[in-house]
Amino acid sequence: MAYDDLRSLLRALERDGDLKRVKAEVDPYLEVGEIVDRVNKAGGPALLFENVKGSDMPLAMNVYGTDRRLLKALGLKAYTDISDKIGGLLKPELPQGFVGVREAFGKLGTMTHVPPKKVKPGLAPVQEVVLTGDDVDLDRLPALFTWPEDGGSFFNLGLTHTKHPETGVRNLGLYRLQRHDKRTIGMHWQIHKDSANHYQVAARRGERLPVAIAFGCPPAVTYASTAPLPGDIDEYLFAGFVQGKRVEMVDCRTVPLQVPANAEVVIEGWLEPGEMLPEGPFGDHTGFYTPQEPFPALTIDCVTMRERPLLQSIVVGRPPTEDGPLGRATERFFLPLLKIIVPDIVDYHLPESGGFHNCAIVSIDKKYPKHAQKVMHAIWGAHMMSLTKLIVVVDADCDVHNLHEVSWRALGNTDYARDLTVVEGPVDHLDHSSYQQFWGGKAGIDATRKLPTEGYTRDGGWPEMVESDPETADRVTKRWREYGL
Repeated sequence: MAYDDLRSLLRALERDGDLKRVKAEVDPYLEVGEIVDRVNKAGGPALLFENVKGSDMPLAMNVYGTDRRLLKALGLKAYTDISDKIGGLLKPELPQGFVGVREAFGKLGTMTHVPPKKVKPGLAPVQEVVLTGDDVDLDRLPALFTWPEDGGSFFNLGLTHTKHPETGVRNLGLYRLQRHDKRTIGMHWQIHKDSANHYQVAARRGERLPVAIAFGCPPAVTYASTAPLPGDIDEYLFAGFVQGKRVEMVDCRTVPLQVPANAEVVIEGWLEPGEMLPEGPFGDHTGFYTPQEPFPALTIDCVTMRERPLLQSIVVGRPPTEDGPLGRATERFFLPLLKIIVPDIVDYHLPESGGFHNCAIVSIDKKYPKHAQKVMHAIWGAHMMSLTKLIVVVDADCDVHNLHEVSWRALGNTDYARDLTVVEGPVDHLDHSSYQQFWGGKAGIDATRKLPTEGYTRDGGWPEMVESDPETADRVTKRWREYGL
């Protein structure tokens, strides 16, 4: 089973020798980021900074920095535990298209153990301490100034809760949050995100938008906030499905929203229509700084927390970073759902070096001319996969997770006059390479073996790959010790 809260996970990691307490004073200005980045890239342990300069809260970092720790946090042996579970729900009849995705998630709603469970306010650990008015002071929370050219201090793992002003459908998202002052937070809501739409609808109606941001949430909830779910699918339903039990939630004290009862800290406030402040620059998960832009500014009216709270954050920047395992979890979890939309797919891989959205490597069981191109366009039409800038299509016998194998196919199997597809379309809000914001060029590489019906008419047809003689290979394997190698 997944862990119910952050602190129980940290205790388990410490028992395993996979958490290091740092008792020396550390500065959230650049120093913490430098420490965490080095430890993460070395495959090191989770960190608990017990003495953060300027704050009385311990700071948990690198908690999900390895696949091992994220799997432990979610109560899984392998990421395929969830993808197999989702795949099982979709059988025996696989639905198709986006309607099929919603129908598949609708099946989760019939599972009585996964919808959120409401907890009375007096019983929620996250509301043991309630601060309002002049007692609200965000400077008590250890925000990080991670990279030299950042525009300020940021909270990087606050889970943002909003709801659609007209439908009431809630959204849970993970966005960076710049601390402007002790009562103001900058909301970096990218153009394609559901919370940005909620704010735009509220502003159009001349209404304030309630917002609640939770820190140190149960691991399954933290993961669900990053999952690319359709807008009408409840992240808390999915979190319950992942962790195998209902998520306990509590009503906020000053806004009409619910948050995890077992979170560490929650900040509540209202967004006024049109109230914006410059946000950024920020060293983002792309490995580059994103520029300063105006984003909504949230005024905080209330802070609730545990009696002895701790904060959780992450460091992003040039990969690999802590969000790598989160991206790999999404890649594996959502393979069965992507196959609903694009049933031609055998497997796919989203390389961390591409920020998980810049490149998709896809294998197919090629059956007809231009099958690869059909798959490319289907992926570009599949929900958030529409932001993919490069799609490499390989044959089913290629291991999409072996980048050496993939590059050998892509570099050797491609006639770029015929096998390169270039289109224009939407790109990620953070993409700096497009010559204008929000849209740009994309490419698809057909690295599959080519068919005569595709125009490959050279004598002898497509060549066979070099392979060992099976009998000889088997004999060598059996005699390997004899060779003394």
